[in-house]
Amino acid sequence: MKETTLCYLLRDGKVLMLHRVKKQQDINAGKWIGVGGHLEAGETPEMCLRREVREETGYVLGKADFRGIVDFVPDTAEEERMYLYTAEDFSGEELADCDEGILRWIPEEEILSLSLWEGDRIFLRLLREGRSGFYLKLVYEGEALAGSQLDEHGAAGRLEE
Repeated sequence: MKETTLCYLLRDGKVLMLHRVKKQQDINAGKWIGVGGHLEAGETPEMCLRREVREETGYVLGKADFRGIVDFVPDTAEEERMYLYTAEDFSGEELADCDEGILRWIPEEEILSLSLWEGDRIFLRLLREGRSGFYLKLVYEGEALAGSQLDEHGAAGRLEE
């Protein structure tokens, strides 16, 4: 199982989103996601998060809030465990040019109208509700969400939208 990080930077009622439109052979092609990436050998999730935020945005991350773990179980690729964060504490003047897509500050109320993975809509809702410490399992058949299971503070069950 590969491990990744994902962070949503928050500022003035907006969320920094990455529109994945630049890479060839990108499983996220055309989707809007947060910033982050794959853990490298010897990295902790927080080390990876700091490196990825700097590389993708040019921002230096201060305090980041760990929000949960999301496991993606696709039928067409390797399973992925994602460590999910939000952050309001970062510094830097301008966004860097990202080689993976286009970075845009999107008003929070417009996020769910973007082209997103269906499972991302679930954890984005959890984040917006201020929830943390959750484990979410997302099962995909192709690009369709086939199932989801939320475990919040030891209470497991199917999450209905």
